[in-house]
Amino acid sequence: MSLLLEPNTSDIKDQQLYLQMGLSEQEFLKVEEILGRTPNYTELGLFSVMWSEHCSYKTSKPVLKKFPTEGKRVIQGPGEGAGIVDIDDEQAVVFKIESHNHPSAIEPYQGAATGVGGIIRDVFSMGARPIALLNSLRFGNLNTPRGKYLFEEVVAGIAGYGNCIGIPTVGGEIQFDDCYQGNPLVNAMCVGLINHEDIQKGQAKGIGNTVMYVGAATGSDGIHGATFASDELTEESAEDRPAVQVGDPFMEKLLLEACLELIQSDALVGIQDMGAAGLTSSASEMASKAGTGIELNLDEVPQRELNMTPYEMMLSESQERMLVVIQKGREQEIIDLFKKYDLEAKSVGTVTDDQRFRLYHKGELVADVPVDALAEDAPVYHLPSKEPEMYRNMQNMELPLPEVTNYKETLLNILKQPTIASKEWVFDQYDYMVRTNTVVAPGSDAAVLRIRGTNKALAMTTDCNSRYLYLDPEEGGKIAVAEAARNIVCSGAEPLAITDGINFGNPEKPEVFWQLEKATDGMSEACSVLSTPVIGGNVSLYNETKGKAVFPTPVVGMVGLVHDLAHVTTQSFKQAGDLVYVIGESKPEFGGSELQNLLDGEYKGKAPAIDLDVEMKRQKGLLQAIQSQLVSSAHDLSEGGLAVALAECLMDAEALGVNVSIESDAVTELFSETQSRFLVTVKPDKKEEFERIVADAELIGEVTSTEEMIVSDREENTVIHAGVKELRTAWKGAIPCLLK
Repeated sequence: MSLLLEPNTSDIKDQQLYLQMGLSEQEFLKVEEILGRTPNYTELGLFSVMWSEHCSYKTSKPVLKKFPTEGKRVIQGPGEGAGIVDIDDEQAVVFKIESHNHPSAIEPYQGAATGVGGIIRDVFSMGARPIALLNSLRFGNLNTPRGKYLFEEVVAGIAGYGNCIGIPTVGGEIQFDDCYQGNPLVNAMCVGLINHEDIQKGQAKGIGNTVMYVGAATGSDGIHGATFASDELTEESAEDRPAVQVGDPFMEKLLLEACLELIQSDALVGIQDMGAAGLTSSASEMASKAGTGIELNLDEVPQRELNMTPYEMMLSESQERMLVVIQKGREQEIIDLFKKYDLEAKSVGTVTDDQRFRLYHKGELVADVPVDALAEDAPVYHLPSKEPEMYRNMQNMELPLPEVTNYKETLLNILKQPTIASKEWVFDQYDYMVRTNTVVAPGSDAAVLRIRGTNKALAMTTDCNSRYLYLDPEEGGKIAVAEAARNIVCSGAEPLAITDGINFGNPEKPEVFWQLEKATDGMSEACSVLSTPVIGGNVSLYNETKGKAVFPTPVVGMVGLVHDLAHVTTQSFKQAGDLVYVIGESKPEFGGSELQNLLDGEYKGKAPAIDLDVEMKRQKGLLQAIQSQLVSSAHDLSEGGLAVALAECLMDAEALGVNVSIESDAVTELFSETQSRFLVTVKPDKKEEFERIVADAELIGEVTSTEEMIVSDREENTVIHAGVKELRTAWKGAIPCLLK
């Protein structure tokens, strides 16, 4: 594209070109008011991406303000590339989650791969070495060719990028529901380690300092990616294929190592990833945060294609690029450093004192706008909110107790549901042992990585049951945070903080905005009670196809600190003779449950209720028991209830079985998804001490050496008698079978 083809200023207004770029008429008038004139095409492009929902959070800011973001361990909360939490000994953990939903719906392999690449850059832009990747994925059911294609390609994209760059993918979660058929959700999380002294900020400080562009050259991929992510998917979305970037993990590996070396140089002033909105967002945000301005000479920007226009260069989302600010006069050191890694570092601009964002191209000034207008002054909308009639109906619905005639057959069928079934087919494609720090691999409640040179470890998980949120967004929001914390505690770690991936439909629909408000209310309350502040995250709205929204899916990525490697605990039963306990009683709560899905094929009624004070007490009691080394195995009771949890604890156990008895109604005891419950095993000689610490633990049976799961009722009638091999075949074979 040549400069001559860019529309002139009068066409922008006459033909309302701003509407195609995602700006409303009112927003365009506001831009004119800020500039005191009509913007040219390049300037309009800058505003359209920076004021998109994806970059500005213009509709979600009012609800995000509710999140608790401070805590005794929080070093960096929301507002930078990633959040940072203190883990003692002058070390910190850096982590964040990001979505790449729309690109993954159009081009699943590259959409997922570049989602991974982007989140890795967010973490190393803070000065941290990335040590682990996780993900949270949602797909339609695996009964259509398209559903299978999206699932297989997204997993391949995540594996391809993570494996090539040499960062282990250690955990995650996947759910399948029809609402995600046209709009899969792909959320990638990265966790990094840093010493306090190495922490960096994305700020353009120091008047006269040099702005340098490092990494891959700019191409025309990803142009308007941020705008594309701020709109509903339609039949025509496939035509937006150029909006999907193409990743190169080998170049990212070089960029990562070069940037980590750069961080040791006192020539570095600020560093930021060129993520959504590329050069526009990185440059304007770095200047805005520092209270400075930036001038860029676009002729110096490394380009993959001939005759790129200023508009194309500024809006490109080509991957593997960073923007750095360097002390004036030290540029050659940086050029030499990057050359060592076969990477280009070029001076492309200067930090100025006037808070303007100026772009020059071929000797001409092609854009001149206030930096804060782009980075800070996007309109904020308090959208109308309306409680859906469906929610009222669900709250008032009295559900009869589900009818189960054959408990064993029901359990086997639930184990075959793809949401419950083994995800081994997925994580076998991930290199989760690379760097050899992985203590607990994918498949237990949380992944655990040792921190080299210490006796500590980090536990990490992603969680969200969107079915509960569909029925009751506030209760579901609380449960998402609580379940993540339960997984961390079951691994022997103290929950530290969360990063959130907020995935919702179109917020301009009052019922959807109400869901967003209520879900974030629930999450905020749970974060406060459980002392897990929000240190950053991502909002992805407009996840709709043909006017139908996905279930509200606010994914919680949580990290915890294992204070001593001896505390690391997994869900598998360990040895025959261990006592089996359930912490917490069950109630007949089946709304949004796996049993309801299996029997009715839909979700209705009330979601399970949660009492956060009870949740906190039980988590603290169990963690104390684990840290006192009284617990052999621990698993939270979640999807599928007690029956599924018992089966899951046997899947990787060596030649073991379990024999338990239940006291009340078998359907409720085995399949209810009542919250705040755990399944733990304890050595017989630790019984009294364990029961003293964990007051509401009920002894229900013991681990056996029979390789059978036997469940009896109080009359000693056998309710379930299944061989572990039979359970394992159902659970492990389900996803490979569905993909054939």
